[in-house]
Amino acid sequence: MKGFKSILIIILALVLVTSGCSSKTDVMNEVNSQQPKAGEGNEAVNESTEDGIEFVDTSYIVSADWLKENMEKEDLLILDARGADTHKKGHIPGAVAITWQEFSNMEGAPGKDPNWGTILEPKALSEKLSEYGITEGKEIVVYTTSPEGWGEDGRIVWMLRRAGYDNTKILDGGFDFWKSKGYEVSKDGVVPTPETVIVEALDDKTNIDTEELANKLKDVVIIDVRGKDEYEGATNFGEPRGGHIPAAINITFNEFLNKDGTLKTAKEIKDILDSNGIKKDDEIVTYCTAGIRSAHMQIVLAMMGYNNVKNYDASFYGWSGNTDLEVVK
Repeated sequence: MKGFKSILIIILALVLVTSGCSSKTDVMNEVNSQQPKAGEGNEAVNESTEDGIEFVDTSYIVSADWLKENMEKEDLLILDARGADTHKKGHIPGAVAITWQEFSNMEGAPGKDPNWGTILEPKALSEKLSEYGITEGKEIVVYTTSPEGWGEDGRIVWMLRRAGYDNTKILDGGFDFWKSKGYEVSKDGVVPTPETVIVEALDDKTNIDTEELANKLKDVVIIDVRGKDEYEGATNFGEPRGGHIPAAINITFNEFLNKDGTLKTAKEIKDILDSNGIKKDDEIVTYCTAGIRSAHMQIVLAMMGYNNVKNYDASFYGWSGNTDLEVVK
C-alpha cells in the first residue's frame, strides 16, 4: 500500500507541475481519498459525512451488500447467533448456528449464581471454539434478529474480541434486513468443521466484574440498556429484585438502531449520547439483564470512539442477586 501511495503522489505531483493550479494540501487530500477506509466492507453502513460526524472505528460492522459480494471469500465464516431452531427455518447460506449461551457459564441459576452468564474461562472457551472451527485467522461475520432481538451478534463479537479475534464483525441489519433485500436464504443443514483453538487469556479492557463496579460506582457513567419498564422495576426475566444500579441512566440498546435493524448514523447516536451528558473521555459501564444487549452497546460505543467502555456481563442478574448491593427504582 505504501508503494501505491508513493506512486500516486508522484503522478499527482507531476499533474500539479504541469497545471500549476493546486496546492500540496490538494495533493494529500486526493491521495487520502484513494485509501481504503478502516473496516473493509462498511461501504453501505450508515455514516454521517455531510455533518462531519463519522464512526471512528468501522471494523466492527459490514453491510449486507458487502457480505453478498464476498460470500465466496476464502476464510470467511458466518455465524448465525439466533440458534439452531431458528436456523433451520432459514438462514444465510453457509452460516453456522450458535448461541451465546454455549460460550458462557450456565452453571447454577440466573440471579443465584453470581457468575451466571459470564464468558467461559479460556480453556473451556477454547474447547467450544474448536468444536465450531471458530479460529482467529478467519474473517467472522455474526448476525441475529434486529432490532427485535437481544443483540446476540454484539455479544459474540464482544466475546471474540476479548479472546483476541480482531477480524470479527456484526452484519448491519441482521437476518431480516438481509432477507428484505431479496438475498438468498437457505434451509440446508450446515455442519461446522472442528479445528484446534487455544485461547491463552481474555482481554479485560472491555469487561468489568461486580466487585470492581461496586468499588467505583461514583467514578463511572453507568448505562442500563434494558427496557424502561425493567429500569423502573419490572422483573420480566426472574431477576431477584427489580430496579436498577444506583446512578445508572437508561438508554435502551436498540435506540441506536433504525426500524429496519440497521445502525443509525454516527450523528444520531452522538445526539443521543450528548443528550444524556455522556462524554468521550468518561469511563462507561453498560449492563442489561445478562450482558447481551449491553455487549452490543459496548461495540457501538467503541465504533463511536468512546474507548473506555466496559460491559458488565454478570449484569443485573449478578447485581440484584447480591443483597449487599443497593438497587433503586
